[in-house]
Amino acid sequence: MTNIPETGRTPRVQTRLIVIQVLVLSLLVTLGGRLWYLQIREGEAYAKEASGNHVQQVVQPAVRGSILDARGVPLADNETRLVVSASRTELLKMKDDGQGVLTKLAGVLGMQPKEVMEKVRLCDAQTPQPCWNGSPYQPIPITDEATPRQALQIRERAEDFPGITAEPQAVRRYASPGEANTAQVLGYLSPVTDDELQQAKDSESPYLRSDQVGRSGLERQYDKELRGKAGVTRYEVDNLGRVIGQAESDAAEPGSNLVTSIDARVQRVAEYELNEAMKAARKEWDRNTNERYKADSGAVVVMEAKTGRVVAMASNPTYDPNAWVGGISAKDYAALTGKKSNYPLLNRAIQGQAAPGSIFKVVSTAAAVQAGYAFDGRYNCSSSYSVGGQVFKNFESQNHGPIDLGRALEVSCDTVYYQLAHSEWKKDGGINPKGKPKDWFYKAAHQFGLGKETGIDLPNEVTGRVPDRQWKQQYWEANKDAWCKTGKKDGDYVERIAYENCLEGNKMRAGDEINYSIGQGDTLVTPIQMATIYAAIANGGTLYDPTVGKAIVSADGKQVSEIAPESHGKLPVSRQALAQMDKALEGVATRGTAAWRFADVGWPQDKIPMHAKTGTAEVYGKQTTSWFATYTDDYAIVMTISQGGTGSGASGPAVRNIYDALYGVSDDGTINKKNALLPTPQKSLPKIRTDGSITAPKISKDPAKEQQASQKAPEDADGQVETAATVQTPATGNRDTRRRQGRRGRRRMLT
Repeated sequence: MTNIPETGRTPRVQTRLIVIQVLVLSLLVTLGGRLWYLQIREGEAYAKEASGNHVQQVVQPAVRGSILDARGVPLADNETRLVVSASRTELLKMKDDGQGVLTKLAGVLGMQPKEVMEKVRLCDAQTPQPCWNGSPYQPIPITDEATPRQALQIRERAEDFPGITAEPQAVRRYASPGEANTAQVLGYLSPVTDDELQQAKDSESPYLRSDQVGRSGLERQYDKELRGKAGVTRYEVDNLGRVIGQAESDAAEPGSNLVTSIDARVQRVAEYELNEAMKAARKEWDRNTNERYKADSGAVVVMEAKTGRVVAMASNPTYDPNAWVGGISAKDYAALTGKKSNYPLLNRAIQGQAAPGSIFKVVSTAAAVQAGYAFDGRYNCSSSYSVGGQVFKNFESQNHGPIDLGRALEVSCDTVYYQLAHSEWKKDGGINPKGKPKDWFYKAAHQFGLGKETGIDLPNEVTGRVPDRQWKQQYWEANKDAWCKTGKKDGDYVERIAYENCLEGNKMRAGDEINYSIGQGDTLVTPIQMATIYAAIANGGTLYDPTVGKAIVSADGKQVSEIAPESHGKLPVSRQALAQMDKALEGVATRGTAAWRFADVGWPQDKIPMHAKTGTAEVYGKQTTSWFATYTDDYAIVMTISQGGTGSGASGPAVRNIYDALYGVSDDGTINKKNALLPTPQKSLPKIRTDGSITAPKISKDPAKEQQASQKAPEDADGQVETAATVQTPATGNRDTRRRQGRRGRRRMLT
């Protein structure tokens, strides 16, 4: 047997030992380097972070500031409720994801288990309401209407309800004083989202997970001022979570109060009259469509003529903003957003766009004067006007003969404006202009502030539309392919229009400018834009930015920051022309198309000069839109009703009733100052005491009690009754019902 020498294995063994030694040494060097990095290089940072693990934060939410009307009446404030919340983080630690706990909770609260479970699921693109759109780490409110008995059951049996809390919390309340809803103006709140937390992390006003954020209306516009700053108390705890001391504490800072120019009494009247006008319009017969008017939506704006401050703003259909408090139910959400809802979340005063009809003629009048046509010249108000074989008729084919521009406004003569617009179109070169057209009629609209936002302090205002040459070109480029695909030379009306637009939709045709001159065609405006224009005519030509906010007042009342009126331009009208327009608009109310709503039924024109313009806009595929624009020395009021009929017929009675309430005008035309809600605009601000309480009059839902109170109440510094005067409510009815019925029995004057 041959012996193998042992020395043959030695080099291999040595090599392996060397490799192992190198590996061990490398690991030791790496470990040493890592220890140096952690303990020396980053030691201070990690020490600070480690100490943070022994600090727990307790957040004390800030009390959100109130939104007050001009006299201090709360439109939105806070109330204490028993809120039951669930920690989603704790629920997900359970084997069944907390379904058992939520089922037991539903039994205590008298709710369905499905309803409770839907409340705690997170919102995403596939998950319908109800769901939670706030931070998943924040306690999710299940109900804010728990009874003391229910809260006690949950707290006494805490072991049966892990992750569930029941405690009193300040909850937003939309008070609706005197049933003044003010929903679209106020807006609503919902929890802050994770995206918002990240975006606001480095801002001056960062969010906390417990914050509620304004989503629309004033709640959104003034969210930073209203929200305040939450208090945070930091406690030192041991590794078992036991408190061993307090590290530091930042006290909560309550949000500031927003004083608005809204008067809750006038707001209630505006809402009520708009709703009544729409109901009345639905009883009227539309001779064009052979059915009753649908009157599906509407809006009204009451504005201080000399400041642009909004005294009332109503939009219909409306909703109850309290539906959002504590999380909205599936039923309520569907009612607000479904196809059959007609979208009550829209504030149609600033987001509703429609052709203005004849109330636009003040713009066309100014354009004509700018173009060189004499205001007191003679223009033929014929029954019709023909262009290229197409006949454009005056409303109801009325013929007034030669009249000046003032009389054209009074009787709302379409054919006068047809002739002026057509004449300017030809001067600009017709369908194929050479050089740069003057486009006086379109230029004037932009100078009046149309086609852009008014600058009101409410979010999501729309711009309307001035269909000038630039717009036509852009619109044609965007729709040319579709028009060319569907258009037919000998097809139906829609197909023929598409065919014409395919060929020359980017060109300004004679018919475009003719229709535009009377507020028809592709022109779109909003009620707030027209209220701003008519207020400017009333005040001598200044276009004010409409404002709802009047002042920001600290919670203790010591710091007051007033929101001063600001102007965004002047009307492009000389003093002489403006005075002539003013006189003509007064003539509309005394002897023109609005006389049957004012002069003919006892309006005290000698004491309160009224100015008005009626408008009835045609909309393809729909019934006519009613417009009524008015002003006095103090106020401008504009109302519109979609598919409501004529301006003076549908909107006229409601606007008259609002003026009656403002000034205290009686049936016989006399003025009873004791019944006047706001004969002059409110100037002073409400008083907020250092303890946060507010000096404000009470508003009753009972008009009889309001009447008695107004007769006994002392007057404030502005000469206005300190307690609310009569506020009309749907349940009572009043003298205006008789007037409305009497007026509708008369011949309807159309525009």
